[in-house]
Amino acid sequence: MELKKILAGCADLKAKGNLEIEIQNITSDSRSVKPGDMFVAIKGFDVDGHSFVAKAIEAGAKVVLINEEAVQSLAGVIPEGVTLIAAKDTRVTLAQCACNFYGNPSRKAKLIGVTGTKGKTTTTFMIKAILEKQGIKTGLVGTIASYSGDKKLEDSDRTTPDSLKLQSLFAQMVADGCEALVMEVSSQSLKLHRVDGCDFDYAIFTNFSEDHISPKEHPDMQDYFASKVKLFEMAPYGFINSDDINTIRVPKMAPNCDIKSYGIDNECSLLAKDITITNSYVDFRVKINGKNERIKTCIPGRFSVYNSLAAICIAERMGCSTENIKAALEEVRVPGRSELVNNPLGLTIMIDYAHSPESLQSILQAVKSYTRGRVISVFGCGGDRDHGKRPQMGEISGRIADYTIVTSDNPRTEEPEEIVKDIEVGVKKTNGKYECIVDRTEAIKAAIKMANKNDIIVLAGKGHETYQEINHVKHPYDERDIIKNIMDELKK
Repeated sequence: MELKKILAGCADLKAKGNLEIEIQNITSDSRSVKPGDMFVAIKGFDVDGHSFVAKAIEAGAKVVLINEEAVQSLAGVIPEGVTLIAAKDTRVTLAQCACNFYGNPSRKAKLIGVTGTKGKTTTTFMIKAILEKQGIKTGLVGTIASYSGDKKLEDSDRTTPDSLKLQSLFAQMVADGCEALVMEVSSQSLKLHRVDGCDFDYAIFTNFSEDHISPKEHPDMQDYFASKVKLFEMAPYGFINSDDINTIRVPKMAPNCDIKSYGIDNECSLLAKDITITNSYVDFRVKINGKNERIKTCIPGRFSVYNSLAAICIAERMGCSTENIKAALEEVRVPGRSELVNNPLGLTIMIDYAHSPESLQSILQAVKSYTRGRVISVFGCGGDRDHGKRPQMGEISGRIADYTIVTSDNPRTEEPEEIVKDIEVGVKKTNGKYECIVDRTEAIKAAIKMANKNDIIVLAGKGHETYQEINHVKHPYDERDIIKNIMDELKK
């Protein structure tokens, strides 16, 4: 594509060189540069892409996009024949360039964005299930993977990909015939401009609680919340949880978005009543398309009611029939979200992605309400993330669970033992029974060996993940396989 077409709509640029040259590809990774490419230097938390401009040019980049502040320091690096573009913020410019380069695919389908501290993944899966039951081919981008209809495109390494990857995925989905695109929109993606240029039709805010407060994420809760609200400034229609004390502030903060609400306890546009929760499903009554209907979904827990309501809001706006809404919600399954694992011992073992204080409390309280025996909680906290939530989660598990096993999650570059000690501080504040087993496999084995058929084991934190990250290396680690191997070992 011609460079000036790629730059269309980009504001506050300064250019030196030919703007009519053809660009083969855009990349922000100098290692992937090929002759004729455009290289975009991104200043990250750990690495500054401006340090790799010379390497990108050596590899054949014909255009480099850099921040204004770096122009002087790179003056001697960029030779004649290479076009230099300077921007106030290369992240912002890259997002617009990506939209242009891939033909603005989000304008060619209905785009639904789901933000919130928890519930994003389940809600997006529910929306996709309903729309496809209605015959609307749907693409999905989220924490687990990206899908184009029934086809899995790739596993995800973050909730919302960078702008180049996102627009590439959208373009592929639209080319595949997707009429709707549903995506999880993280606070980081909004703050770091990954979704700039996306043409959202609908926005959903599931709930809000403390998470992602760290030097590499958000400095405080105010920044975290404000980042999420940006989604509603990008969409004409939105839906919020009327029972969440924070999300109800959104209409005043995004006055140009037509916002409706859903909930259980407070006045709202879509209200759930007569809720029944068991260890294998939840059902409730709600008015759909003007008539009272009974909805059942096989993802247990009160939070599943909220996620279902959010999905129903979208389904109604997109003309889905009551029959298709009911059938899809009963059939939908989400990897790593209240996922029950079949096993030869007949134990109730649930894998859940709960990795924040609120989500851990939610899942433990949910299973506590319907479990006849003990709740055995096995969890850890990720390294290089918010340290403050570690003792909080320890205290929550110690207070709610009948037995807690504190273990590792993704230690990343931290020492696993130190993370476990941070969590233990919180558990000690309670009278809860617990032990610390740093090796996660051994922790799971200990839980299985102590459980009986009336108990429930909650393996929290990993969810859909199939790896454990240690010192920047992702080692294969699928808890479903771990459980199977432990069972095989115990049978011997």
